[in-house]
Amino acid sequence: MEPATTETRTLRNFVGGGWVEAAQPETLDDVNPATGEVTALVPLSGEADVDAAVRAARDAFPGWRSTPPQKRARAVMALREALWARQEDIARLVTEDMGKTLADARGEVLRGIESTEVACGIPHLLKGENLEGVAGGVDVEMVRQPVGVVGAITPFNFPAMIPLWFLPYAIACGNTFILKPSERDPRPSELIFELIADLDAIPAGVCNLVHGARDAVNGLLDHPGVDAISFVGQASTARYVAERSVATGKRCQALGGAKNSLVVMPDADLEKSVPAIMSSSFGAAGQRCLAGSVAVVVGDAARQDEVVTALREAALALGVGPGDGEGVEVCPLVAPEARDRVVGALERAAQHGADVVLDGRDGTDAGPGGTLLGPTIVATDDPESEIARDELFGPFLTVIRADDLDAALEFVNGSRYGNAGSIFTTSGDAARRYRYEVESGMLGVNVGVAAPVAWFPFSGWKDSIDGDLHANGGDAVEFYTRKKVVTSRW
Repeated sequence: MEPATTETRTLRNFVGGGWVEAAQPETLDDVNPATGEVTALVPLSGEADVDAAVRAARDAFPGWRSTPPQKRARAVMALREALWARQEDIARLVTEDMGKTLADARGEVLRGIESTEVACGIPHLLKGENLEGVAGGVDVEMVRQPVGVVGAITPFNFPAMIPLWFLPYAIACGNTFILKPSERDPRPSELIFELIADLDAIPAGVCNLVHGARDAVNGLLDHPGVDAISFVGQASTARYVAERSVATGKRCQALGGAKNSLVVMPDADLEKSVPAIMSSSFGAAGQRCLAGSVAVVVGDAARQDEVVTALREAALALGVGPGDGEGVEVCPLVAPEARDRVVGALERAAQHGADVVLDGRDGTDAGPGGTLLGPTIVATDDPESEIARDELFGPFLTVIRADDLDAALEFVNGSRYGNAGSIFTTSGDAARRYRYEVESGMLGVNVGVAAPVAWFPFSGWKDSIDGDLHANGGDAVEFYTRKKVVTSRW
């Protein structure tokens, strides 16, 4: 007798308060990157599926908008409590679906919960302004009102945190919401929506989930019933989302790519700086838009060699393996093609004369999922090369040498991106000059990952964002509300 087989389940959309099958029969495999195992089938929702979600959100909007802000805040509080109770389950699902280490996944979930905590303060955050007596018997008042239906398109690298950058603020401000999560690892979002489905405080239709890929994205961008789009992803897609949103009259915040530089000054304390650089460059296998992917080593040749040697020795000591493995610090990449892209950049750099300080393929098998790659460090004299300027999104650290801080800033500010950066120094003067002159929105001083807490905006510059308002903090309230100014004479 043959053993029974378990059929891989197909994920469902969450629309109007219930789980529904997608109208489109086509699916993609949701693969565990560490094992190569297909864990679920992701429906490629199309125009009809998006339309159903938009109609549900529009139907729910009038009632939700008229719900008092303190009651909406209590709904977000209820979501926060549900997330807190299931944070370990969500984190383990992030590790299984995306691949990052369990410690990293736990940190991601906590950062997502922080956003719900900030959004709980919405009765205060929504307060407007007034000016009495601007003329004889005339008063002026500014109030904030929700924009309407918000669509969010989120990436694979933070499948729990980034949806929670958007959803709590959007609904706390009185909007209704549609999430299109990454088709590569949508199950953490599914679990979040399972929690929402159990909350009586969030009415049906306020929060909706549509799985899919390009057709679902275009469905949200083109639908006249969607008023605003929140996006995180690569720069080219961010520009596409922004341009398509403008063409269809939508408000848009589109957070794009990055190529973040870590400036290591001659006076940096390497015992503290090198571990921070390791975490920044190789944590989550470099699949972060805040990853430090270029080390700009400042000083004379002897000091530069000392730093490069220290980086290589520390990288060799990092454990590589599945995210749930003991002692693992460098997890799998999200898919074999992601590993191939990074290896291709490594091979091209070597062909063009770059110095391969550490080849991540040495001593590291690609593993059963074809996704493992060890820390890779390559030094180049070409500041405009692919490895110096292009986002590779892998465990790849480029080394650039600079004589002084002037040269370091010239290199850093020459990037098309301006997401984040850090300086490692014991000099207050160098730190102050760096933070004043550098053209990036999120900075670290002796901090490897300059991730703002949720009370502050995730504030990339240049090609790292299309739009004027960022995610989180006061920018979120600005984005998810429209201002109305009332001038009165009685």
